[in-house]
Amino acid sequence: MGQAMISPVDHPGTFIEEELEAREWTQADLAYILGWDPSQLNKLIKGATSITPDTAVSLGDAFDMPAEFFMNLQKMHDLQRARQADPGVKARATWVSLFPVREMIKRGWIEATEADLLDLQMMRFFEANRIEDIPLVGCEAVAHAAKKSGYEEITGTQLVWLYRVRKIAESADAPRYDRERLLETLPDIRAHMLDSDDFGEIPGLLWRCGVRVVFVEPFAGSKIDGVCTWLGDQPVIGLSLRLNRPDNLCFVLRHEIEHVLQEDGKNVTYTHVDIFDPDRDSDNLPAEERRADTAAAEFLIPQDKLTSFMVRKGKWISETDVLAFAARHNIHPAIVIGQIQNRRHQAGDDRAFAFLRRYLTKIHDLFMAWPLRDGWGKTAEIRL
Repeated sequence: MGQAMISPVDHPGTFIEEELEAREWTQADLAYILGWDPSQLNKLIKGATSITPDTAVSLGDAFDMPAEFFMNLQKMHDLQRARQADPGVKARATWVSLFPVREMIKRGWIEATEADLLDLQMMRFFEANRIEDIPLVGCEAVAHAAKKSGYEEITGTQLVWLYRVRKIAESADAPRYDRERLLETLPDIRAHMLDSDDFGEIPGLLWRCGVRVVFVEPFAGSKIDGVCTWLGDQPVIGLSLRLNRPDNLCFVLRHEIEHVLQEDGKNVTYTHVDIFDPDRDSDNLPAEERRADTAAAEFLIPQDKLTSFMVRKGKWISETDVLAFAARHNIHPAIVIGQIQNRRHQAGDDRAFAFLRRYLTKIHDLFMAWPLRDGWGKTAEIRL
């Protein structure tokens, strides 16, 4: 980013030389006054040495001026030289204050370069012609996060993740999006949620409907689970596998599919970035988020059946009960467990998430063969 123009500050020796001329003194006169060797004074006047606190006091006495004046001259000169030594410090600081630049370099998304090339790389990453056109830099976000209430401004980390999803999606050709085929494929997608070994087939089913599915590893500490974004008329679903458990994956995936079916975000300036926080207030979410939540929950388990099951069993739901319920509804047990945990948590149960937790096994390895992924030890090959 651009640096402000700073007026040049000469070495203090220039002022000393001018003061000698004004007083009609020679260097030898001043050296005598200071009790220095003339060569020592000449080095200071030529800028080969710097003013120290002792020197400033001596010059102040010699010229009848405050010693602080000479120290300030030296300090201003030194600061200017420091700025000239590394003009990229301010630029890097500005970028790092907004975006996870070091993590982007670590992941191979951009290269570690000098400041001017960093500016260029960031513009290319965000597909901007000017720095001020980059969201958050120009104070205009293009995405919003679904949090406790409404769409709040996206963070820089989430924005970088979103753009990486889009770039990976742009790098691959896919069939034309076919909404009717997607609707017809939903039962097949649901059938693949019975056994975790079949989860890895789901991105291919969506691909054949013209929906690109992209996996990008989340940044540490960032809250982002999924996104529905559009490349023209082509939908893209981005997944972070942040919680790395079957119930979250299936819910987020079906949630984003609903956004695709409803074309949410297609004709507006923002994209839906979804964060599934167990403490979020669903009643205050935007209508499209509540609709997608309802569609996802009902798709996985008929909610009236789950309600009846939990009322009948009360607090004493056993592992056998859960497995039998999951088998009756042809769904993975972890999905039943996840929904029970969530309902109990909403009801105020502090130990809700401990319920049959061992079934919530890690699932990110199931998608490591999928070509549209980035992270988990692999960097997608994409040119800026």
